[in-house]
Amino acid sequence: MPFRTAFLLIAVTLFAGAAHSQTVYTFPDDDFTPVYTFINSATKTLDMTMYELVDTTAENDLVALAKKGVVVRVILDQNLEKTSNTPAYNTLTAGGVSVHWANPTYSATHQKTITVDDDSSMILTANLTSEYYATTRDFAVIDTNQTNVTAIETTFGKDFTNTAYTPSKGYSLIWSPTDSATDLEAIINAATKTLTIENEEMSDATIVSDLEAAAERGVVVHVIMTNDDNTYASEFNALKAAGVSVVTYADSGTILYIHAKVILADLGVSGAEKVFVGSENFSVASLTENRELGLTMATASILNGINATLTSDFNGGTPWVTT
Repeated sequence: MPFRTAFLLIAVTLFAGAAHSQTVYTFPDDDFTPVYTFINSATKTLDMTMYELVDTTAENDLVALAKKGVVVRVILDQNLEKTSNTPAYNTLTAGGVSVHWANPTYSATHQKTITVDDDSSMILTANLTSEYYATTRDFAVIDTNQTNVTAIETTFGKDFTNTAYTPSKGYSLIWSPTDSATDLEAIINAATKTLTIENEEMSDATIVSDLEAAAERGVVVHVIMTNDDNTYASEFNALKAAGVSVVTYADSGTILYIHAKVILADLGVSGAEKVFVGSENFSVASLTENRELGLTMATASILNGINATLTSDFNGGTPWVTT
């Protein structure tokens, strides 16, 4: 299926005296140049939390920043990805970057966030793993809302020292393990017209039940996922039986692997439309045991741009056939 360029830049005023911009990038359409550009925009500080870092360009950029005097700190997951992250850990440490193995209290630190100069944060659904860039559907959001950025930086400081802390929601943040289960369920349960979902996992029974209930009350629900060896066949069967339209992409030989974690709700419904973008998968571990981060947005032009991508993905998928 053809890829479309999906670059969005919207400046919005959220409350008096607090104008901020949100920039949304769509991968693989935009390639990862915007990520490298964002990293290299740092002039004073850069803080990164990354589940998996296997990207020599990003690693070299971080080392180069450190050598220029930028204070660079990186948190890498160790509970599930220590083996794959160890080469980056060694490269960064040797290059003057302060690297911290993530808090083992979490099942995994699955968050993917970069903050530069205490001024703007990039929240990704993607890991910095270059071998997947060309074929994986993902999104990234650059947010300059200072309430959000401050909440992200404060949490980073606590996580960098393994200090127990309940993160602030800021203006529009959704964190695991503290509140993402409740917040994401609330988005689904509040929908009255439409829900469009992309996710890599579908094992959380409550989320599945909520999506079924939405379809049964008349909400048009579309689910777009990769079919990984029928891992979620029973969930797909249940969703389809409830009236959810499920489409999938093959896990092997496909030009598009659905790795994004997106909920687009009630597009076009004034006062109700919103989109969630983040690192949270629909699994118990992701929602209640991992360190994760996402955010919600409600700017119409951003929602319309993401909807165009999701619509293309839905139309390019294969309708699920009950097994």
